[in-house]
Amino acid sequence: MRYLPEMPADEARPFFEEEPTLPTPPAAPILPSLSLAAARTLHLAAQGLLQARRRKAVKADVLAAVRQMGVLQIDTIHVVARSPYLVLWSRLGDYPQPWLEQLLAEGALFEYWAHEACFVPIEDYGLYRHRMLDPAAMGWKYSTKWMAEQGEAVAAVLEHIRANGAARSADFERTDGQAGGWWSWKPEKRSLEVLFTSGVLMIAKRHNFQRYYDLAERVLPGWHDGLLPPEAQVRRQLLLASVKALGLARAGWISDYFRTKQSRASLAHDLQTLVDEGALLRCTVAGWDDAVYVHAEHEALARSAAAGKLAPTLTTILSPFDPVVWDRRRALELFGFDYRLECYTPAEKRRYGYFTLPILRRGALVGRLDAKAHRAQGRFEIKSLALEDGVRLSSRLVQDVAGAVQRLALWHGCPHIDIVQAQPAPFGQQLAEALHDGGPGERRAA
Repeated sequence: MRYLPEMPADEARPFFEEEPTLPTPPAAPILPSLSLAAARTLHLAAQGLLQARRRKAVKADVLAAVRQMGVLQIDTIHVVARSPYLVLWSRLGDYPQPWLEQLLAEGALFEYWAHEACFVPIEDYGLYRHRMLDPAAMGWKYSTKWMAEQGEAVAAVLEHIRANGAARSADFERTDGQAGGWWSWKPEKRSLEVLFTSGVLMIAKRHNFQRYYDLAERVLPGWHDGLLPPEAQVRRQLLLASVKALGLARAGWISDYFRTKQSRASLAHDLQTLVDEGALLRCTVAGWDDAVYVHAEHEALARSAAAGKLAPTLTTILSPFDPVVWDRRRALELFGFDYRLECYTPAEKRRYGYFTLPILRRGALVGRLDAKAHRAQGRFEIKSLALEDGVRLSSRLVQDVAGAVQRLALWHGCPHIDIVQAQPAPFGQQLAEALHDGGPGERRAA
């Protein structure tokens, strides 16, 4: 098995971890019932979003954050910051964005279809290899028709990379005579993507967020399919990883996290098996009829949450593709936050804005803002800002949100903050005053 060469020997991790055979465990401990607020704190603690950091982030913290989440979803919309950078900022605060690409180029991370397109810790490569070996099961991510009809063109792209090294889509001239566009990939790009989905190519690095595709054996020379874990072990490890990343999980939340395909009956059987083994613990949440599951390693955390000993203090801004909100149903059930991304909605039908960012404040999702960073002007524009119904306006709330907005704006080099519209209006007025009085950020007349 290959280990990351830059890691100390006592911290090195294999591509997959074979679990030792253990004796039959004693009966699993019974966890106390959780209030909904306690369930939220447990979830946020597992996601690294419970409390503000007390020290400045270092590069290793980026890798640790991805490992804690299990995956870091990629999205290219660039209104404020591309999603993976924003997800990390929510957890780490101010950090240099190039660290993420450096970890990819160094081999600590790889890219693949996990939740969706994601950065994934390299030691989890074996957990996704079965998907690569059966790409036709990946739906729209892989075109069997394209492979059948364009086999020679795909082979030509592959041979170009084999002979010349890593390449971007931009390195191939368009040959079909069509105009480019999001839904009009040139043939070479489609060929690169089917080769990527089937695992023949991997992403060797990114530059200016552009992918460089290279042969898998050059990106990951230590891998061979003799290392492939059995599918049953993969299913087990992804199930456990889902519950651990979520902190607690209703059965209906689990399959979405890593986009595993499993029937309800099969999932229920696996959950019961893991509970019987003591790998998972079962408990209840007040107001929910079904059980929730907690990873055994989170037992102490769950007990602290139930006892009210986990204090959520962090206020930050989230990406629409943050694990806390990417499952819209889970966000509604856990936080009462009815969230939709409206960038694909016609402008006249949008309620909150093009690319609204959820506001997390001390354990609750209290609002959303639609913002744009005008870096050349040093201006952070808040086009729309709305508190959730029932959120009580207070000076402490205003100060918390102002601090988060200002940190986000300054991270983009935008010390001037404009608030165009806010609901309720007094919140916008008080927030503008707090930003004006709070330091380098200021409000200018919009």
